[in-house]
Amino acid sequence: MHTISSTWSELLGQFFQMFTKPGGEIFLSFMTGWILCTARRTVTGILPFADPMGKHAHDAYHRFYPDARWAMSQLWHTLALILVARFCPQGVVTLALDDTLFHHTGRKINGAGYWRDAVRSTKKSIVCAWGLNLVVLTLQIQPPWGGEPLGLPINMRLHRKKQKTLIELAVEMIQQVCEWLPQRAIRVVGDGFYATLAGKPLANVTIISRIRRDARLYDLPPRRRTKRRGRPRTKGKKLAKLEKMAAHIQNWKAIMFSQRGTMVERLVYTRIVLWPSVSRKPIQLVISRDPQGKEKDDFFFTTDIEMSAAEVLSCYSDRWAIEDTFKQTKQSLGAQQPQNYKAKGPERAAALGLWLYSIVWLWYINQKPHQQFYRVQPWYRQKSTPSFADALSCLRRGLWRERIKAMFGNSSVHDNKFDFLIEALANAA
Repeated sequence: MHTISSTWSELLGQFFQMFTKPGGEIFLSFMTGWILCTARRTVTGILPFADPMGKHAHDAYHRFYPDARWAMSQLWHTLALILVARFCPQGVVTLALDDTLFHHTGRKINGAGYWRDAVRSTKKSIVCAWGLNLVVLTLQIQPPWGGEPLGLPINMRLHRKKQKTLIELAVEMIQQVCEWLPQRAIRVVGDGFYATLAGKPLANVTIISRIRRDARLYDLPPRRRTKRRGRPRTKGKKLAKLEKMAAHIQNWKAIMFSQRGTMVERLVYTRIVLWPSVSRKPIQLVISRDPQGKEKDDFFFTTDIEMSAAEVLSCYSDRWAIEDTFKQTKQSLGAQQPQNYKAKGPERAAALGLWLYSIVWLWYINQKPHQQFYRVQPWYRQKSTPSFADALSCLRRGLWRERIKAMFGNSSVHDNKFDFLIEALANAA
């Protein structure tokens, strides 16, 4: 049976072909140091954990982000193929799309700018912050223990001022994933900002998103009468605004669907409509209503007119996993902390932070998916599923145990003093 460190090394070893000969070793040491680091995730902070014996010159690690000869697109490509083969070997591949802001300080950071901070902004007040605006595509998977789904990053783009828009970058990423998975049907779920993807030339891709409440919708064009002069109609009669339409609906249908791992009941109404300002093709409108009347009506759409309402609601609710991905990447992995300012450094550092999130979950699930790898604390005995912090602690615990055994001998890992130290380091960040 492989030890945890050798399994971690073998997992990262699948990416060595993207690097030159010393680059692969530096990559393994650097990513391991990032996981074990208890300080800020700057190169200087990671270095003592990555290379404690000083095997490589410290300049090699400082050059790894901005100057080293490797391509992040190749790392994303290999990671996407591994994740899809492991978690989605058959059926439709569901992806979630969103953008996030990685806060930074310093005026000379390449690619940084003032962007709207979605976390601190409200409807009445828009707050801007300095940093990197990233568009991220995640693979939505259901973990073996059930519960809430996971969003594993498989692609990323940096949004720069006065260059390609967020929508254009999103189209690039989706098309790239389609090239990686040419035989697979793909669903992309995004919030209302990305609804315009429905009108983009994305073959074999289904878009699921919110629809504007003031959207101008039309019925399908009426059937053309034979031998009638003139150009055939492209749309039917104009429909009422969504809220007004929902107020007059009588034939609601009760359904049950999975909302982030929990079965809930909703009343739904579906209708095939046209949204000419976004897409020339018909879309399926889905209106969702809370039977208890406690929540406002929600309005969604999908470009797959055969898709069930339960699937649409489930896919969109599971999109929330990407928000948890952003939170854990920033808080648990410190992806905003690397201090790089020139060339490709800032973009690569941010991408590797997201990439590590997927790798940690992949390693954790591959160990023993049905074994409890997390500790139930006295103040949280009702806990039933692991969190990303549990996965990270489990990986650190194994890596520290192997490192201490290599430095002090096999007997050291059975010493109670080292057990206390390993447990403390496993939870340190």
